[in-house]
Amino acid sequence: MNQKDVSNNNSAMAIANDMLAGLIVFLVAVPLCLGIAVASGAPAIAGLIAGIVGGIVVGFVSGSQTSVSGPAAGLTAVVLAQITSLGAYETFLLAVVIAGVIQVFLGLFKAGALSAFFPSSVIKGLLAAIGVILLLKQFPHLLGHDNDPMGESAFVQPDKETTFSEFYKAIAEVLRGEIVWGALTIGLVSLLFLIVWDRIKPLKKSLVPAPLLVVILGVVLGSLFNRWGGVWEINETHLVKVPIIPIDKGFEGIRQFLVFPDFEQWMNPAVYIAAVTLAIVASLETLLNLDAVDKIDKKQRISPPNRELVAQGIGNMVSGAIGGIPLTSVIIRSSVNVQSGVETKRSAIFHGILILSCVLLIPRYLNMIPMSCLAAILLMTGFKLASINLFRQMWSGGIFQFIPFIVTLVAIVFTDLLVGILIGLAVALVFVLHSNLKRPIRRIHEKHIDGDLLHIELANQVSFLNRASLESALREAPRSSRILIDARRTDYIDPDVLSLIRDYKDVTAPVFDQQVNLIGFKDRYKLLKDSEPTEAVDFSRKEAREKLTSAEVLDILKEGNKRFYEGHPLDRALRNSSNDASNTNQHIATIFTGISSAAPTEIVFDLDFGDAFVIRMPGKVVDANVVGGLEYTVSHGEVKLIVVMGNSDNAILRLAANSMDSSKGGQEIGECTNLKGVVDKIVSTIEQSGDRNSRSHDLAEQSQLARIHVNSTIETIKKNSPYISDAVQKGSLELVGAIFDSKSGKVEFF
Repeated sequence: MNQKDVSNNNSAMAIANDMLAGLIVFLVAVPLCLGIAVASGAPAIAGLIAGIVGGIVVGFVSGSQTSVSGPAAGLTAVVLAQITSLGAYETFLLAVVIAGVIQVFLGLFKAGALSAFFPSSVIKGLLAAIGVILLLKQFPHLLGHDNDPMGESAFVQPDKETTFSEFYKAIAEVLRGEIVWGALTIGLVSLLFLIVWDRIKPLKKSLVPAPLLVVILGVVLGSLFNRWGGVWEINETHLVKVPIIPIDKGFEGIRQFLVFPDFEQWMNPAVYIAAVTLAIVASLETLLNLDAVDKIDKKQRISPPNRELVAQGIGNMVSGAIGGIPLTSVIIRSSVNVQSGVETKRSAIFHGILILSCVLLIPRYLNMIPMSCLAAILLMTGFKLASINLFRQMWSGGIFQFIPFIVTLVAIVFTDLLVGILIGLAVALVFVLHSNLKRPIRRIHEKHIDGDLLHIELANQVSFLNRASLESALREAPRSSRILIDARRTDYIDPDVLSLIRDYKDVTAPVFDQQVNLIGFKDRYKLLKDSEPTEAVDFSRKEAREKLTSAEVLDILKEGNKRFYEGHPLDRALRNSSNDASNTNQHIATIFTGISSAAPTEIVFDLDFGDAFVIRMPGKVVDANVVGGLEYTVSHGEVKLIVVMGNSDNAILRLAANSMDSSKGGQEIGECTNLKGVVDKIVSTIEQSGDRNSRSHDLAEQSQLARIHVNSTIETIKKNSPYISDAVQKGSLELVGAIFDSKSGKVEFF
């Protein structure tokens, strides 16, 4: 099979998947379109019109491959209120058209960028809430309790019982014996069928969609049970109910179901208030749903939000112009679309075409579908949206993720979509503000020989919200202390914060006998007087370093290594400043190590520029050049500590270990004669150490070999340098060994 044939097969499969997904979405959308229209105080056909427009018109214009648009349950409260306030449905339709125009302009002016600011915890809370509500609202339908025959909405409507109270009431009525055995049986069989299908891999991966089979099964069982009669009979209250349009009368038959806007009301201010309200609410819900659906898209595609606003605006203009209620991107239909294996937006378009075709041509057949089998499909979608794994994931993310998530979920379940989202966004905003107030700065307490230093690193953006935290940090600094405020990584500082820094430095600090220095502040802030240096004072100046003992230098290295492996290094400039290290002899130690890239010495010990002499030599082989360099650092660099550092995982040492094994010796070195010379010197150093039984050690244990080699190297240095040996004996110099663990980042001194 050539590449063209493969491409054609993939394309055909994608089209088939889209058609099947569109069919499933169509079956779910029809009862919801009808129910939402009724709940909104509009004619039932208005919901179907919005569903058709949302599928065909919005589907063509939208850039989303997964989103499905139609009448939204989250808008029912707004629509009902606006229809009531405007007094006539025709006037309301004019407001819908104008709202569509506003949405088009919002999209053209890039208002869709707001979607980037929705916290993921709120979006996931929305998805989980949809899942929970589907479970609660559809479970009674699964049992045949269809007092809400259209399944109006997966959401709670105003002035009605909460979802939980509706759920408990419905279950109580079922338990009291109000059971339609036919509908109950179809619901349970459908749910069991979907569960089993999903657990058997060959069936799950097959091209035949389980929801479609469930609908066919429901229709067949319904027909069978109606023949049985009695308690098994399924009457029309338990079936989908689509208005029957008399198309045999031509356009007049269709015309009697259509309502058109009253354009004579274009001067009515209330129309424009309603239009703005609808545009804002519908746009917000669309952006939230779009973001949520993108997160569950199996291909993780990103939908263009600005194009979506334009598409929704055009859809609302068309829907309002022919009598439909407002539409948005709808999370339930979109979720079902994704779960049904959608490939492209052909699915949404096809679902709209199916609604139009079936409403005009075969409404009687649609009215044979039991509500309980559709409830089973929605229940499975609910289980996947509100999965236990999602709750575990959010819990593991910490309270800053979990609390906004759970608050959004609960708020949506007990109120409605938009109110719940606004509550969730408010809670998420509180946590964002809390995070900014508590962690806008980083406090580092640096220990120096001539006193401690409070090093305050400012964040990249410092707003007025950070003022209280910075003031608290400054006020907590001890009297007679030194403070360094570091703005080297800061792009913006609010004027209020600059005023605080200026007042504290010039007024408060002198009262508390504190020394405040600034670094990284831009000239335009005008925080420094003309007589002050533009760079921060070097608190580790030469005089202080000259007072350090070898033990104190070792402590500095240990503390620096701890900061390194804990992931809290100091913010180092790592460049030569006006205090030229080469002229002031600021080096505090000499570190002799190998060439391993896994042990970047200055970083491992969190050292600043010029803090240490570093001598690198393959395998830490000691020759006259190395010894000469070490002597220079002691005699002219005035260091009081030499550290010989090995690596617990050193490749050259492994070569040396294998070289000492007669069965492997020389095999890995090959013709690298210079490398062989390095390896031979390592072996010689080990063998000439005081440990005559070095070969008896377990040389396969790399860290043990590294320790032996470090000790041998120290002895070789002393042997080859009487000057260094004498300094060690007098106590003016300390020569210590260390092993760096490249996995943990820790350095062990011995």
